[in-house]
Amino acid sequence: MEFHDTPARGDEAQVDAGWSVSDPRVSIVLPVHNGAAYLDQAIRSIRSQTFRDFELICVDDGSTDETPEILVRHARSDCRIRVITNRPNKGLPGALNTGFAAARGSLHGWTSDDNIARPQMLERLVAALDANPDAGIAHANYSVIDAAGAVIGFQKVGPASEILLGNRIGAAFLYREQVTRSLGGYDTGLFGVEDYDFWLRAARTFRFVTLDEDLYLYRRHEGSLTDQRARTIHRLVGQIIRRELAHVSDPGMRAKVLLEHGLASRLEPRLGMLWRAFTVRPLFVLAKVPAVARHLIFHLMRATVARVQRLTRRTG
Repeated sequence: MEFHDTPARGDEAQVDAGWSVSDPRVSIVLPVHNGAAYLDQAIRSIRSQTFRDFELICVDDGSTDETPEILVRHARSDCRIRVITNRPNKGLPGALNTGFAAARGSLHGWTSDDNIARPQMLERLVAALDANPDAGIAHANYSVIDAAGAVIGFQKVGPASEILLGNRIGAAFLYREQVTRSLGGYDTGLFGVEDYDFWLRAARTFRFVTLDEDLYLYRRHEGSLTDQRARTIHRLVGQIIRRELAHVSDPGMRAKVLLEHGLASRLEPRLGMLWRAFTVRPLFVLAKVPAVARHLIFHLMRATVARVQRLTRRTG
């Protein structure tokens, strides 16, 4: 995937407003498609950062609500904010690539239109990378909030060494421009798991620094992409995990990853993953028989309930 210094011209991407004079240290991309509900809070949280040397590149991905007006209003009042409009809609990974193609900072990050960055987020992440010049990515813990903004949970991120077991990187992160360039951006064919795929590929080459600090508020609500695309995301995670296992030579780790993702699935039993884990390390899987049994019973009961509901609808 090739990046360019300026957004594509014509009807694909258009710079609408905002342009600071000097190149910033940090480039933050905010992709948004019809995200007017929480967008103002998301932008204000970036504008309020204690670390000031940044640009915020807002990519309006074909919005039809009040999003364009909100973006232009902020861009007119803050020269650090730039607005790029995608026509037609490219989807989240495509919008991210549009934004980073226009990025001028040596450090990159992105945020969502419905989430909130704590005021010290950039300051702490920049400091972590400055203190670890051999690291490519810094990431930190985050809290989970509901639609009203109330905190309903906390997520402690894990080390990158465990990334094959699940997306341990979280929602508060910053990485060097070299990471963007080396990986070629986000895979547009993996909408919904583009971030996990990006981190998996990054972990092959770059070192991660983990901050044990809560620097972000991640919002869960009915309209969030994660909730809307659960089944597609589930399928794509299985796809990229199978791909990554080709790079794992340790049979013990292969079995652990297969078993972990097999048992973590609440949408389907993933019998293929469980069987592959058993063929790689039979004794390891046998030691987990209680967990495997609970997993299979859960899916058997789920299938039974679904069948009864279908029969009830037919006869009703």
